[in-house]
Amino acid sequence: MTERRTTLQLLDEISDVGVDEKRGGFSRHVFDDAERALRDWFTERALGLGLDLEVDRNGNIWAWWGKAGPDAVVTGSHLDSVPGGGALDGPLGVATALDAVALLQTEGYRPTRPFAIVVFAEEEGARFGVACLGSRLMTGQLSPERALALSDGDGLTFGEAAAAFGLDVQHIGQDSEALGRIGLFIELHVEQGRALEPLGQAIAVASSILEHGRWRIDVRGEGNHAGSTAMADRHDPLVPVAAGILAARRSAASREGARATVGKLVPVPGGSNAIASRVAAWLDVRSERDEDTREIVGEIEAELREAAAAEGCELSITEESYSDEVRFDPALRDRLAAELGGVPALPTGAGHDAGVLAAHVPTAMLFVRNPTGVSHAPSEGASDADIVAGVEALLTTLRAVLR
Repeated sequence: MTERRTTLQLLDEISDVGVDEKRGGFSRHVFDDAERALRDWFTERALGLGLDLEVDRNGNIWAWWGKAGPDAVVTGSHLDSVPGGGALDGPLGVATALDAVALLQTEGYRPTRPFAIVVFAEEEGARFGVACLGSRLMTGQLSPERALALSDGDGLTFGEAAAAFGLDVQHIGQDSEALGRIGLFIELHVEQGRALEPLGQAIAVASSILEHGRWRIDVRGEGNHAGSTAMADRHDPLVPVAAGILAARRSAASREGARATVGKLVPVPGGSNAIASRVAAWLDVRSERDEDTREIVGEIEAELREAAAAEGCELSITEESYSDEVRFDPALRDRLAAELGGVPALPTGAGHDAGVLAAHVPTAMLFVRNPTGVSHAPSEGASDADIVAGVEALLTTLRAVLR
C-alpha cells in the first residue's frame, strides 16, 4: 500500500492535466490525451490501494476492493469535462472515493460485501454529443450501433476512437454482467447550483434530476461575401438560429423551473467577413415535467422553422438524447440523510451517471456545497473545508451501507 493521499492532495496531483489555455479551466474529453492521463493517474492510485482494476467493454474503469461479485456497493463518478470546465465536476467524486477507501483501510476495515470504485466514460458528452455515454451503453439505454457512429468535431467516430483506445468495438453495448454486480450506487458530486449556501449547509443528498434532453439544430443557407451581398439577397443560416436562441430564452422563462440553452454554435466556414453556408447548434432543455420540456422544444422549433423559411434556409432538428425525470431511491435517500445528521434533500438540473443507473439499481447522490453555484466553468469550486466534509460524508455513507 502507498502512503495515503487526501482528496485535496489527489486533486492537486491532476491540477495541470488538460488545462485549457484558450478557454480557461480544463478540457478533458474521452480517450484524448488528457483523459487518458487521468485514467493512468486513477489506475496508479487504485493499484496503490491494493484494488483490482478492469476496464469494461464500454471503457468504464472498475477498481475492486476484494473479490468482484453481485450486490456490490459501488461509488465513483467521471474524469472527463466540458470544454473549459471546472476542476471538481467528476474528479471530486473519484478523488473522494479513493480517499475514503484509504481511510477505511487505515481503520482496518475489510469489506464484507463486494465494493468498487467506478469511473464512467464520456459523462459530459463533450466529444461525441451524448451525455453519460458509458453508463447508457452499459444499461442498454443507448444502442451500440448509434454510439459507434457518433462523431466528434474532427469527424472521428466513437467506434474509431474506442478502437484506437484498445476496446473491442464488436462487444461495445449493453453489459448485463457489469450492471448486475451493482447492489447500490452512490455518487458524490460538487453542487451545480447554489442551494446549499443560503441554507448554511456543506452537504446535501439528491432527491431528483430534472427531465432533460439535447437536440442538434442544422440550418443550411447560402455562403457569400459579407461586403458584396445585399441584405435582401441573403440566405444566412445564423439568422434563424439567432431567432431560436431568443425563443429558447422566452419559452423557458415562461415556465417555472425550466431551463433552455444554446451553448454551442458551429458556423461554416466561420469567417468574420463571410456569410455562413451552414450552421450547427445544440439546444439543451430541462424542466420538472415532460410536457413542459416537449412544449418548450416545440415552441423553439416553430420559431426556427418560421425564421428559416423567411430567410430561405433549410432546417433539420435531431434529438440526440433525452432523459425523463429521475427520482432517487427514497429509502436510500432518507437513510443517508439521517446518517449524515439530517442534511437537506435537493433536486438538481444537472444530469449524472447516477441518474442513468437509478432506473436499474438503488442509487443516491451526495452534493458538496458550491458557494457561487457556478459549474461547467473555470470558477466552479468548493472550499477545502467543504471538500473534507464531503470525504467525511462519503465515509459515513459507506460505513452505513457496507455494514
